[in-house]
Amino acid sequence: MKTLKLLLLASTLLSAAPVDYNGRWNIKLDHARRRVWWLEVNAAGTPAMNGAFVGAPGGQVDKIPEIRMEGDTLVFKFTRKGRNERVVELVYKAKFEGGVLNGETVESVNGAAKPVVKWTGYRAPVIMDKDDGSWVEGKPVALLDGKSMNGWSWVVKDGPGWVVENGLLKNQKGASDLVSDAKFWNFILKTEYRYDKGSNSGVGVRGRYEIQIIDDYGRDMTTHGTATLYSRVLPSAKPVKPAGEWQSMDIRVVGRQLSVWVNGVQVHDKTQIDGLTAIAIDADEDKPGPLVFQGDHGLIEFRKIEVTPLVKR
Repeated sequence: MKTLKLLLLASTLLSAAPVDYNGRWNIKLDHARRRVWWLEVNAAGTPAMNGAFVGAPGGQVDKIPEIRMEGDTLVFKFTRKGRNERVVELVYKAKFEGGVLNGETVESVNGAAKPVVKWTGYRAPVIMDKDDGSWVEGKPVALLDGKSMNGWSWVVKDGPGWVVENGLLKNQKGASDLVSDAKFWNFILKTEYRYDKGSNSGVGVRGRYEIQIIDDYGRDMTTHGTATLYSRVLPSAKPVKPAGEWQSMDIRVVGRQLSVWVNGVQVHDKTQIDGLTAIAIDADEDKPGPLVFQGDHGLIEFRKIEVTPLVKR
């Protein structure tokens, strides 16, 4: 009896407390697009419990409408209605075990469940690097040779991709996102591009954070507009040109601080990056990551992609 009581006590001490679920989590799962998710949980186990999620039902940062603790299990849910009275329900459940979230998702359409998706959430790291004047420019690296796709691949291997024509890098209709073989940490990225009317693209920094490129000339600013830290932070201005004209975007990232210039005008000045966006394919935030260019939302072409690493003075 004494042994049983000790085992029960040990089990109680080892079980997760609601506070263990609080914070920001980067989520890895088996997905054809190599995508990763992002989750934030606050005030777990209290009436004020709330959260945010990148992964469903769309690509933006969504506030979680239903979130709660069921014993030592985190549960949150999204429900959306589609055409023809189609109701899609996504139920996420996770347990804090060994410092990670072991989770599963069940998607059902009009009550019919699809196969369970397993996932693991890792606590987002604290990144100490600051853009404090102690970083200097290294040697620039040109990532386009004007002749070939050397140094690049696409996220989804099958289907339309990218080509080099007349010295320009361009996507095919419906192309997968493009990803660089090279990975970078702190750096300056200089790009020059033009897109067709109505196009929508974006630059994924370290394969995690998208700075939006979109044909929104003459429109109001939104969190899905030009130079936004996608669905998170608006730019301070929108010096975008009409579709069909060559434009430039320079991006400087140090740690979680982001500065951006569009057509020579600074629109972000050390903007804080809180977490992943929908373009993310790399969850390891404390490690170098690739560049990603969105290819499936309209035609775009690049004549310059150059990275200058930043090194500690």
